Amino acid sequence: MIHLRDDQVRDLLPSPTDAVALMRETLLALADGSASVTPKSQVVHEEGGFANAMPAAWPERGLLGIKWVTITPSNRAHGKEMIDGLMVLSGADGSTRAVMDAAELTALRTAAVTGASLALDNRPIAFLGTGVQARSHARVIEALGRGPLSVWGRRAGALEDLVTWGRVNTPNLEIRTATDRAEALAGAGVVISGLPIGLSGSELAPGEVTADATLLPLDYASVAGAELARTGTVVADDPEQYEMLRPLKHGQDYPRATGATGDLLREGRPDGLVVAQNLGSGLGDVVLADAVVRAAGC
Repeated sequence: MIHLRDDQVRDLLPSPTDAVALMRETLLALADGSASVTPKSQVVHEEGGFANAMPAAWPERGLLGIKWVTITPSNRAHGKEMIDGLMVLSGADGSTRAVMDAAELTALRTAAVTGASLALDNRPIAFLGTGVQARSHARVIEALGRGPLSVWGRRAGALEDLVTWGRVNTPNLEIRTATDRAEALAGAGVVISGLPIGLSGSELAPGEVTADATLLPLDYASVAGAELARTGTVVADDPEQYEMLRPLKHGQDYPRATGATGDLLREGRPDGLVVAQNLGSGLGDVVLADAVVRAAGC
């Protein structure tokens, strides 16, 4: 068994393009039921903070593992990362293959699922938020050749930091920034939202986006609220997990999912507005962890 630190995981992760291809396969497996995944088991450890256990197996590929991920909002005040966790990858025989830090793995998995979902819509992209996921998504969007990227944030300083980061890390992606949300959304067909989960007052109203927009929320209902979601089709990376979380995280009045994101990837996007909820499936983490371990030669 090996233990990999986050810096080692970062160096061993597949390229953004390869990660997107792996997450497309994962989304299809979640849609057709070939993988064994249970909804996240959650405990609360501070106000607004929680931790999830995320087990998953893909028997036909011999994949088995679990991720323990923590969300600690109070870390921001101490200059620490809000998201942390640990990934345990097992062999088909149940033995432990590897243990690794999960922050870098989670960041790429989330962005790569979005990247796979971008196959549904080739129109210009807007990203709402300036946190860690803005950077991981910029890497994926650059790799897919889907720029320019419009980014909205409340603080001009955070936007300037993102642009400065982008000049070094995503030099082939033009990042356009705005502190006015309407300006960032103008002309966008795809809206990715990465605001804090549970935030209120930031929901998009019908009319703020095009009537046939594709919304790819990372933040549950913080931006893609119930009023807007009811005007279109709602799908999720993992519909069973979505239905378990919907009353608590989205609200009782939030529409049920009509299917899986993988269904749309296989069958095509319906007309009108589409909301594809990226909840974060443990299967994606297991698939990427397997790629990391293979790259390490183990």
